[in-house]
Amino acid sequence: MPELPEVEVVRRGLVNWVRGRTITGVDVVDPRSVRRHTLGPEDFAGNLEGAIVLDVARRGKFLWMPLQEDGVSRGSTGSGDSGVPGVALMAHLGMSGQLLMQDSSVPDEKHLKVRLRLSPEGAMPEQLRFVDQRIFGGLFVTTLVPTDDGGPGGIAEDPVPVIAEEASHIARDPLDPHFSFDTFYRRLRKRKTGLKRALLDQGLVSGIGNIYADEALWRAKLHFARPTDTLRRSEAERLLASARDVMADALAAGGTSFDSLYVNVNGASGYFERSLNAYGREGEECRRCAAAGIVSIMRREQFMNRSSYTCPVCQPRPRNGRW
Repeated sequence: MPELPEVEVVRRGLVNWVRGRTITGVDVVDPRSVRRHTLGPEDFAGNLEGAIVLDVARRGKFLWMPLQEDGVSRGSTGSGDSGVPGVALMAHLGMSGQLLMQDSSVPDEKHLKVRLRLSPEGAMPEQLRFVDQRIFGGLFVTTLVPTDDGGPGGIAEDPVPVIAEEASHIARDPLDPHFSFDTFYRRLRKRKTGLKRALLDQGLVSGIGNIYADEALWRAKLHFARPTDTLRRSEAERLLASARDVMADALAAGGTSFDSLYVNVNGASGYFERSLNAYGREGEECRRCAAAGIVSIMRREQFMNRSSYTCPVCQPRPRNGRW
């Protein structure tokens, strides 16, 4: 499943192509991909046709495009001067969702679900296509609401203090400039659970999934079962810095692609998979230990119906570990 770096790669790609353009037409090829829009495909299309895309915003793995229609800015405030609530097009990528910019001359993809036709803009592609093989993702129109803390809703080109309603319950992510370490550490210590379980809790810190949790823990030399209430402030700072570093590296590499299900808006795969130090490396040497002349083989352990990858030497299992 795409994690924060993959979704941010998509956001950065999209904003260059769609910001300021008008949605001139909507084709719902498969109604299942707009099932979250409870009023149905016709209402979904009617809400979008004629709207201008103001921006592309993200918090954690949530992605949305604030809209403007009929001269009313529906993305700048929670309820503009006209009293009309702010609205946005929400995109949930699920396991295999892709947002692709394509020229109209390009044949439809096999798993095309929704097509948005955009106003002409130089040599830019005319269509934004939502492709989804497994149909766990989807698109829907949602309401924008004021943020709880008065800060920007998330990462955007023009950040404003509103957020897509479906994303309003999650915490800020490590790449968000308004992320509060003090709040994170205070809540982390109160969790009294295993460290990786806490990292996957979107109410504590958003956007970290299984792959990047393993990578951040490896970089910070911490085991996933370390009890959160025993974590020292310096260790938490090291962990958060590691999470930011690994995500920054993944962004630079275009994200992590294990197959063709994750691609950016140009259809290209990311290549950070080649740089993973922990995830998926069971039976291979720990690169850090090998560099120090120590032989240590990476291990895989069961965790929450998934897998965790650790080094037994530089990430020793705590005696009082919590899963």
